[in-house]
Amino acid sequence: MKPWIHIALPKGRLGEKAYGMLKAAGYPCPAIEDPGRKLIFENPDLGVRYFWVKPSDVSIYVERGAADLGIVGKDILLEYQPDVYELADLGIGKCRMAVAGKKDFRDPVGQTLKVATKFPNITRGYYAGKCRDIDIIHLNGSIELAPILGLSHVIVDIVETGTTLRENDLQVYEQIVTISARLIANVASYQFKDEAVNRVLGCLEKQKEDVK
Repeated sequence: MKPWIHIALPKGRLGEKAYGMLKAAGYPCPAIEDPGRKLIFENPDLGVRYFWVKPSDVSIYVERGAADLGIVGKDILLEYQPDVYELADLGIGKCRMAVAGKKDFRDPVGQTLKVATKFPNITRGYYAGKCRDIDIIHLNGSIELAPILGLSHVIVDIVETGTTLRENDLQVYEQIVTISARLIANVASYQFKDEAVNRVLGCLEKQKEDVK
């Protein structure tokens, strides 16, 4: 009997795109397409179980072994550095991590730079590389408000289209890193369920090639 493979999907558009790839790769689960509030979905014929989780929690479920595989943004991997294997760049959910501020922003040389962000570790590492003293202001939402209200000089955040920045008279000043969705695996699962894990990986890689 083949072992079940447990896959954590991020709630929202990224998760829907990721499931679409998995479905096209030969791992459909009709139950997941029915509207409702269920969080766990199974296809016994394929031995695959999906479940929806908050995007920032995917790597935790995988690292702790509740999931064998997961789909997660590169930003989460950079920020939290979970003990997981990064198997593939899925080429979806593309965006960038960037520094943004008001259009009239000028770096206050000689002063500590105030930076608002949801990503303190990425921010700290980036500015350490520039030898720049910073004061990190950790916010959980509406980051764009910080420079507008004078809480910070700049923000470090994910930028997809830049629409929100433009609508609030902000602009990107520096790009830190490009972001996309990655397939990750639990360390033990990669060893003990290697056949099942590599089958999923191979099917996804083939599906990516077929799309090109």
